[in-house]
Amino acid sequence: MEPITGKTLTDQELLRYSRHIMLPELDIEGQQRLKAAKVLIVGLGGLGCPVAMYLAAAGVGELLLMDFDQVELTNLQRQIAYNQSAIGKPKAEALAETLRGMNSDCVATPIVEKASQDNLLQWITTADLVIDATDNFAVRFAINTACVQAMCPLVSGAAIGLQGQVTVFDSRQPASPCYRCLYSPEGEDQLRCAETGVLGPMVGLVGTIQAIEAIKVITGIGEPLLGKLLLVDGKVMEFRTIKMAADPACPVCADSC
Repeated sequence: MEPITGKTLTDQELLRYSRHIMLPELDIEGQQRLKAAKVLIVGLGGLGCPVAMYLAAAGVGELLLMDFDQVELTNLQRQIAYNQSAIGKPKAEALAETLRGMNSDCVATPIVEKASQDNLLQWITTADLVIDATDNFAVRFAINTACVQAMCPLVSGAAIGLQGQVTVFDSRQPASPCYRCLYSPEGEDQLRCAETGVLGPMVGLVGTIQAIEAIKVITGIGEPLLGKLLLVDGKVMEFRTIKMAADPACPVCADSC
């Protein structure tokens, strides 16, 4: 990885992140990489809330928070960054306010826009990493396409009912598949928690795993879920991993594989 420049930790930051710095895998250099990073989070619901909160607490320098929706009463069962006073406010602005209260050194930038093929590339090209925390297949495909075009790593998560999944795509790596390698837009069921329900802690678990994977990608520690799909079954509390390969005929990433 390239050396970090211009992101020296202050004495206050050395104290704040001391439990991170104690980890031999992370150390001061890893914390500096977090401070230098800019992460785009698309979707600020049950997945986006824990991801954003953990990344802000971990010391990520800037979080771009993208969601066009407003906080509703039904969100509060699982979207833990919001309280009752936030009902009716744009999620991006309410979450930014929460994160600033947690860590004033983290720049939280709200983007009150609906994610689409038209605007995603504009934001993704400014980011070091993207978190897909949406529950809409069309948006997921649009995020994936933009990440492949921008050569930007993507941490994808999903949860419904008592089931969840997480994976990492990184088009900078020749063997990495992309979201389109796994799923086809034809015939995808639009399963959303608004219609089928979801257990609150399940989205928290998946979002937390996404935050861990994001930190691993940013800092270069461990082995991210690259080419692997982690499946979580909350009903019996089982975890299993499926290996994935890039599709040589993928219409999105085949040229970059």
